[in-house]
Amino acid sequence: MNNLLDDYALMSPLRYHNNKLKLGVAIFGILAGISSASLATPIFVVFCMGIATVFFGKVPLKFYIQLMLAPMSFAIVGAVVILFFFGFGNEVFSFEIFSYRLVANAQGIDKALQVISRTAGGMSCMFFIALSTPVVELFSVLRSLKIPDSVIELSMLMYRYIFVFLEVAMSIKYAQTVRLGYKDFKRSFSSMAMLASTLFIRSWEQGEKLYLSMSSRCYDGKLSMFDARRPIGISEAILSGVYIISTIAVSYIVII
Repeated sequence: MNNLLDDYALMSPLRYHNNKLKLGVAIFGILAGISSASLATPIFVVFCMGIATVFFGKVPLKFYIQLMLAPMSFAIVGAVVILFFFGFGNEVFSFEIFSYRLVANAQGIDKALQVISRTAGGMSCMFFIALSTPVVELFSVLRSLKIPDSVIELSMLMYRYIFVFLEVAMSIKYAQTVRLGYKDFKRSFSSMAMLASTLFIRSWEQGEKLYLSMSSRCYDGKLSMFDARRPIGISEAILSGVYIISTIAVSYIVII
């Protein structure tokens, strides 16, 4: 339960800057990274978002690297498959595994590197938002963007009860562990089944309690939401403009 993303977002100095500007910068970085045919643009996005998150957001570098390695491990696995089974061109290198010859060609290497770089660029932008803006404030931004209230409210409730049920699941699992509920495979399977069924029942009961409590408080289908008014400062506008112009320039120069 430690080191949740929202904990870092609540403590981040970037929290007190305009949320729409941060969201716009992140979306621009994602679109620039995935639309570029070169590796330079997403790598540049990773570099800029990393500096913004670690230097300006005061996120520990070690934690940020560990956070980035989680999605990158899946991207690397996919890139390895693309490397040896997709693409055409001149053979770059090859080797045999159990009498099966794996060949990597030029186009396959290029596609694999694009997958890794684009994934890193997109995830760096997502983590920039997650580590600098609390989720509750993101919901207010979504409402201002005319997202339907039903979608926002369902998302709010789902996000809230993720942590409630996570805490319940951890408490149940701890109680099972001290009673040797996971000492062998058979007992572990039985304990996990019991944990899942108990959590389902608790979720159902909590849903009914939530409905009754909201109805007793005259819930009319719309939840009130705090919307922080933070004007865009000159310095952050300049930095955002420099970042956008630099990213476009990198993409243009590489194409030329």
